Amino acid sequence: MQIRKSFSFEAAHVLPHHPGKCARLHGHSYRLEVALEGPLQPAGPAAGMVQDFDVIAAAVRGTVLAELDHRSLNDLMENPTAEQIALWIWNRLALELPQLVELVLWETRTSRVVLRAGDPLTRA
Repeated sequence: MQIRKSFSFEAAHVLPHHPGKCARLHGHSYRLEVALEGPLQPAGPAAGMVQDFDVIAAAVRGTVLAELDHRSLNDLMENPTAEQIALWIWNRLALELPQLVELVLWETRTSRVVLRAGDPLTRA
């Protein structure tokens, strides 16, 4: 079974190699969707769940949002494209959420990156 939880954050960046307007400082209202997959837990506090949504929220808030929200992403990575940001997020969340199978990062309402477990760039 698969479950998904969505989050949002605000951040600014400059794309230093971009030939157009994205080479100037600008910001986005990002949306992040995290997908976990696995069996229903048979017992304990998450009985009947793949994972408790509160556990997912705590992991995302602590390892991702605390670092990215209201930040200049160039302070964290040299070329913060949507693809690089998605990889940065994956590499942190995969350690906290071993059932992670997919993340989707929307940079705008019409532009997004999808990263899945098994993609060559993921550690999973």
